[in-house]
Amino acid sequence: MKARIVLLPGDGIGPEVTHAARDVLLAVGERFAHRFDLEEWDVGGVGCEGDGDRRPPDTVEACQGADAVFLGAVGGPKWEDPRLKRRPEQGLLNLRAGLKVYANLRPVKVFPCLAELSPLKAERVAGVDMLVVRELTGGIYFGAPKFRESLPGGGERAVDTLEYTDGEIRRVAKMAFELARGRRHKVTSVDKANVLESSRLWRKVVDEVARDYQGIVLEHRLVDSAAMRLVMQADSFDVIVTENMFGDILTDEAAVLAGSLGVLPSASLGAAGPGLYEPIHGSAPDIAGQGIANPIGAILSVAMLLRHSLKLEEEARLIEDAVDKALTAGARTADLGGKASTREMTQAVIAALS
Repeated sequence: MKARIVLLPGDGIGPEVTHAARDVLLAVGERFAHRFDLEEWDVGGVGCEGDGDRRPPDTVEACQGADAVFLGAVGGPKWEDPRLKRRPEQGLLNLRAGLKVYANLRPVKVFPCLAELSPLKAERVAGVDMLVVRELTGGIYFGAPKFRESLPGGGERAVDTLEYTDGEIRRVAKMAFELARGRRHKVTSVDKANVLESSRLWRKVVDEVARDYQGIVLEHRLVDSAAMRLVMQADSFDVIVTENMFGDILTDEAAVLAGSLGVLPSASLGAAGPGLYEPIHGSAPDIAGQGIANPIGAILSVAMLLRHSLKLEEEARLIEDAVDKALTAGARTADLGGKASTREMTQAVIAALS
């Protein structure tokens, strides 16, 4: 097949892990006789500084015409001054809006050979293989009114509004159930329906969607209960679907289970258009340019790109198996207790593709 893929290296270690992902993607393309046309555009801090043809608005337009988009990382201390007119994170938000993605997918799988790196006991993380589907466009981050004001007698008041429509809930719930069909046929919907009206609507709509998926087991769980269960019995989860803020918190909690942020991928998907794929780690400016960044999260994000945007399941599984083989054989970057460079780790995965 032929596909056009936009690469957005970004800031910090972003270019290093992006180039690792590119090398794996090209190796898979060569093996299966696919043609992947790759082009790089600026985003994040480097995009804020750009004055030429590759500024963020042009980047968004380039991405909209692609089959898939891969992002390295954005941000860093250089751009943390609140007085700056353009910030790296704003470019990322504009990109998500331009691509109309509404669901963030974060798989969390604990590789058996890395179980000892988890902060939890190895037996607690054995068999963990879950997918968190987080709604991206609604909830308290985007609801109105949102303001902060001074009170007449002194002091201040701040207001945020948690708002959802049934349509926003329905589309992300459908995606979660569809994904569960290809996994272990279980969906856990996380809400706070004992307190929040928005969560009661969430639960009602998820129940309605579930009627069309008779082969999928649905359970509802309150967010505090879900947070506790992630620590005590994470292997009981298959697909978790939840609203924006709850998903933001739970995905960070779940990420710790794997032992390193460097091994975890993500995808942001919409109803149509290209998906956005990125490792969940940040730009890590403290190690940028040293060639020691862990490329596994980026490489596994390529596997998600192949699976979800290009519908190449065999190729996606090949990458995932190659990562497992490379890690089991002892290839480890510094965050995993090893000494392999970014390039050496990448080459170990590529060698395991055969």
